[in-house]
Amino acid sequence: MQNIEFLTPKVENYKVVPETITSGYIHSVESCGTVDGPGIRFLIFTSGCPLRCLYCSNPDCRYLENGKKVSVDELVTEIKKYTSYMKASGGGVTISGGEPLFQPNFIREIFKRCQELGINTALDTSGFCNLESAKAVLDFVDLVLLDIKSFDPATYTKVTSVSIEPTLALAKYLNEINKPTWIRFVLVPGLTDDPNNIAGLADFITTLNNVERVEVLPFHKMGEYKWQELGFEYLLKDTPTPSSQQVQAALDIFRSRGIFAI
Repeated sequence: MQNIEFLTPKVENYKVVPETITSGYIHSVESCGTVDGPGIRFLIFTSGCPLRCLYCSNPDCRYLENGKKVSVDELVTEIKKYTSYMKASGGGVTISGGEPLFQPNFIREIFKRCQELGINTALDTSGFCNLESAKAVLDFVDLVLLDIKSFDPATYTKVTSVSIEPTLALAKYLNEINKPTWIRFVLVPGLTDDPNNIAGLADFITTLNNVERVEVLPFHKMGEYKWQELGFEYLLKDTPTPSSQQVQAALDIFRSRGIFAI
């Protein structure tokens, strides 16, 4: 398979990888997740991602070819085993990554099959995608978990190596179609915690009517060992986890705008 590298990708050059509707590449699955959407959820982590986030917990998901090729039928067979748990808890299936929209046809088919089974679907995405490709996927998505890494464009690019514009475009489209959305923001001391940065994001969110909540996620280094094993330089090794006071300060900014933030 062709080696795919996105060190400094631009959205105009962003192309989804060759794929079929019936199969794609995943990193792993988790059968009983509880933090990526409501209820108990079956999580699928896809391979392939155009971002290079400084704090990425799954750097082993960067490349498509490092994943395992699976069919939609295989995944649906596994998902069905947990249907009773998901439905009883108000849960469902969440697809994360990597970047799921790197393989839109594959992801769309999984979600389509889930909805046919009456299973709730959630998409966890960075929003760095081809919007036209994403639209077809969103037809079969009940909830979007949209990761907005920063609002200041320079900080966003420093964190991810890509532009914020595609993410904002997706956020606006989700609002246009009134798609239920949770915004996720990772609080990184000395990087994303500038009050003006947080206030800018909060003000942007107030222009959206579809956002149900904002999740402030404290930075952690649980994936640092993966960077070391892969021979990648982890630039945030000296960055501390935010204190409870720093997290509260961020929450206060969102809540001061009338946003439900947790």
